[in-house]
Amino acid sequence: MNIDFKNVSKHYASRSHEKMKEVLMDPLGVGPAIHYYMIRGGKEQRNITVWEAGTVSSEYIKTYGHYHVGNLDENYWIIHGEGIALLQKLVVDEKGQMVADRVEEFKAITVKTGDKIYMPSGYGHLLVNTGRTYFVTADDSPVSFEDKVDEASMPGHADYELVKIMQGFSYYVVENNGKPALKKNPKYKEIKSQDLGGLPII
Repeated sequence: MNIDFKNVSKHYASRSHEKMKEVLMDPLGVGPAIHYYMIRGGKEQRNITVWEAGTVSSEYIKTYGHYHVGNLDENYWIIHGEGIALLQKLVVDEKGQMVADRVEEFKAITVKTGDKIYMPSGYGHLLVNTGRTYFVTADDSPVSFEDKVDEASMPGHADYELVKIMQGFSYYVVENNGKPALKKNPKYKEIKSQDLGGLPII
């Protein structure tokens, strides 16, 4: 077996509470020092992500969220725990640019161990840990180690800026009476179509 180990030092990344403040419902809320951990392996080895359990001012621990750059789709496999996947496709203007505050389609999908989720091209996505244990996934998103600035930098195939501008997706997943619910992000002007997956809005 001949394996090239040159990128091993770049495999691990984590997302700190300080970084996540940019997209939290309550940026002043108290949360864990690290919200989630990533081992990046790309399509061949898969990428592994592990979420902490808990909430920040009632919002469940989540990933930052991003939109794919170019014609890129992705599969996620739920290895352990339970959570909710949020997918949203933004309205595109006459120049083909995504409009940050207008959503063409929004979906919330409840997932558990053994499930698989398909993230179509053109959709932004994030995942939320709604359980009491770690939430663990594998995915087949490609990772280019060459364009990384440092071990904690974002993959070059993803656009995080539109999520940052809007302080998250069009809905936050929050704990309400011990169960997950959705809370609208007031920064979004329009959601044309939505499938809330049976979750209540508070």
